[in-house]
Amino acid sequence: MARPSSLGLVLAALFFVGALTPSLIPRPWPIQGALGGIAAAAGYMIGAALTGIWRYLELPLPEGRAARGVFRSGSALAAVIVLYGLAKATGWQNAVHAAVSLPPVESAFPLSIAGIAAAVFLLLAAIGRAFRLLAGTFARWLERFMPPRLSLTVALILSAWFFWAVGNGILVERVLAFLDRTYARLDQMVTPEQPEPSDPLKSGSPASLTEWSDLGNMGRDYVGAAPDAAEIAAVAGGPAKEPLRVYVGLNSAETPRERADLALRELIRIGAFDRGWLQIATPTGTGWIDPAAQMPVEFLTRGDIATVAVQYSYLPSWLTLIVDRSGYGAETAREVFRAVYGHWRGLPPETRPRLYLSGLSLGSVNGQAALDLYDVIADPFHGALWAGPPFANLTWRELTAGRNPGTPVWLPTFRDSSVVRFTAQENHLAVPGAVWGPMRIVYLQYASDPIVFFREDSWIYEPSFLKPPRGPDVSPEVRWIPVVTFLQTMVDMVIATTVPLGRGHVYAAEDYTEGWAEVLDPPGWDAAGLERLKAHLAAKGI
Repeated sequence: MARPSSLGLVLAALFFVGALTPSLIPRPWPIQGALGGIAAAAGYMIGAALTGIWRYLELPLPEGRAARGVFRSGSALAAVIVLYGLAKATGWQNAVHAAVSLPPVESAFPLSIAGIAAAVFLLLAAIGRAFRLLAGTFARWLERFMPPRLSLTVALILSAWFFWAVGNGILVERVLAFLDRTYARLDQMVTPEQPEPSDPLKSGSPASLTEWSDLGNMGRDYVGAAPDAAEIAAVAGGPAKEPLRVYVGLNSAETPRERADLALRELIRIGAFDRGWLQIATPTGTGWIDPAAQMPVEFLTRGDIATVAVQYSYLPSWLTLIVDRSGYGAETAREVFRAVYGHWRGLPPETRPRLYLSGLSLGSVNGQAALDLYDVIADPFHGALWAGPPFANLTWRELTAGRNPGTPVWLPTFRDSSVVRFTAQENHLAVPGAVWGPMRIVYLQYASDPIVFFREDSWIYEPSFLKPPRGPDVSPEVRWIPVVTFLQTMVDMVIATTVPLGRGHVYAAEDYTEGWAEVLDPPGWDAAGLERLKAHLAAKGI
């Protein structure tokens, strides 16, 4: 058996320790161990590849006793590096805990991390060895027809194709199919906590155009959780109405256009266009509408609002991004906007409701994909609140790339701030000298949200969110490490909702309240009233 690459072992140790250093989200020890193993495997692969290239170029390498000495020295250095990292692991994790307002941990369980990392590393090493064996087999066969170097190149390409075909065509597809079946069953499950409403103004009621069982699990929760007029009046003061919520599930109709038209008919049926305010809310991948986003707008308008949402998936947003290659979510959002905006535009401007858009995470991506400036510029909607826009959000990326010089990526200003403004945990929407135009668009984003600030090129370039000034919820101990930072933020995205309210990808009602107050500019609300509303929503745990 060939001796392991000395350079690979050293880089594996360095990458493993790098994976232990702080990033955006605290990592439980099982996840930290898996990440450490993946990072170590990446480091070893790079080291082994560099050694292989050196050998391919027929440059001199140590041999015999010198090679054994280099291997022993490299192994010893790698061991020292790993022990150093394990000794620092708890302190590094607590640096992230402090940044996201979590109490410190007594131990990061470094030995458990090391055990899991070793198991993951060995598994990936075995896969890598299988790849080498396959490539070697191909190369020996191809040498009968072509020069050795060319045969090796072709063999590597064939082996990569074979592994991709097996991994993607068999393993990944089967896992995705299993997840699809699982989430489909969860979406269709009607629990005792979701009784069918009798109120004719509610979606899924006997008077509704939609069946209760077709709304999906998230839709049924959403329809049943609206505040009543008495609750709103108690917080807002003065008279209030019960807000209207229209929801159309994935099973309510066959196509996005049919669901959108059904949603419009349901809005008309319940008199939604007679309200003072109208909101198109684009759900997340599961069909979820964040109550922390929805309730503030209903209280601020004193219930004089109707909201419509149409489901396009029952899968989590990250999984929807993988499987929704046809843009089904964006197509659904476009059809909903077409139907609702088209009807709204035909109403008398002096009597129709004010129109707003909203979306969290994948909902913000699809909600913005529905818009075409040229379609609305003559008769624009009034505003939008987009929260946690994922890094793949093209509109957000263009705005961020075009931010005013000197403003950080996590809290930019754009041109004269008359159309678009950004905010975070503290209200940053009062931009000195800026005056809102007829349309108000607000982005709510936290500096510690990896779903927003992940960058595909962070394996080789330092991401902008790490450059000063940093956000208040990003530890000053976070450092950019090539390749490793990419892996860290990939993992951070998966666990971005495991942090307290107001951090990561968990957006708090108090921050939504400030954002909606700026977008809506509702009459009758002062600073004391907003604080009262924020306290009321905080008591609900949102």
